[in-house]
This record gives sequence, C-alpha cells and structure tokens, in this order.
Amino acid sequence: MADSTPTIYAWAGGRDAFARWLNRFYDLVESEDSLAPLFGGTVSQAHREHVTDWWAEVMGGPARYTAEHGGYEQMLARHRDLAITDAQRLLFVTLLSRAADDVGLPADPEFRAAIMGYAEWGSRLAVHNSQPGAHTAPHAPVPRWGWGVAPPYDG
Repeated sequence: MADSTPTIYAWAGGRDAFARWLNRFYDLVESEDSLAPLFGGTVSQAHREHVTDWWAEVMGGPARYTAEHGGYEQMLARHRDLAITDAQRLLFVTLLSRAADDVGLPADPEFRAAIMGYAEWGSRLAVHNSQPGAHTAPHAPVPRWGWGVAPPYDG
C-alpha cells in the first residue's frame, strides 16, 4: 500500500467517531439480557473510554491504551474467567455492526470488512481467553489492524 493510504482510524473519522460508535454499541449491549451481565448490568463511562482507546490504537490511532491502561495484559485480565459463550460472541459482533450503521460510520465495504474482521478475530480470541483455565499468551503487543487485501476505495 502507498504511504498515502489512511489508517482505519483516520478513515473512520478519528477518536470521536470510534467513541460515538462504541457508546452506541454499549447502549445496545445494556439492553441485551445475555450480554449486560458481562458488564455488571451497565457499562461504565470508564469502560467505554478504555475500550474506545483500545479500538483507536488497534485501528492505527494513538497508543493511548498501551500507555495509560496497561496494554494487552490489562485487556487479557479483563476477560479472564468471564466464560463468554459462542452465542454471546455472535450477538456482540452483530451489535457492533448495527451500532456502526446507527452512528453513520463509513459504509464502504473495505472499511466495514476491516473493522468487522477485527471484531470477528478479537471476539473469537476473547471467547477462548475468557474460559476458566484457558491457556493464554501472557504478553503480547496490542494488535495493529490494517486494511488487508482491500484498501479504502476513494473513487
């Protein structure tokens, strides 16, 4: 890809766009009986901010989650022993997609494939990592997600 290719973070509209998206997502989560208990019934503002920092960093934005919240190890610790089910994972990913539509994130297929590709990948790891006694990688960098095979189309 050429150096002029924007990051997924920039293409989305930066941190404000990710915050709108994830706040809408967590509003939807709070209304789902199968997901809300994973967050104690409601999703705190601090949790929303931390996850926004995570997604922003993963998608090419500032490394704020690593610098301020403990990086991969902290994210891993937050999922430990939650015993997330496959059904919860699927609903989680579905709500992320719905929330992206609701807040008007870019609808081009390349962008949506990128963010939903990460949602699929990350949520499947979260299912594994959340199982009691799961064998997990104790240390890893926060992933940096890219466009994959389809950079943004600007036609």
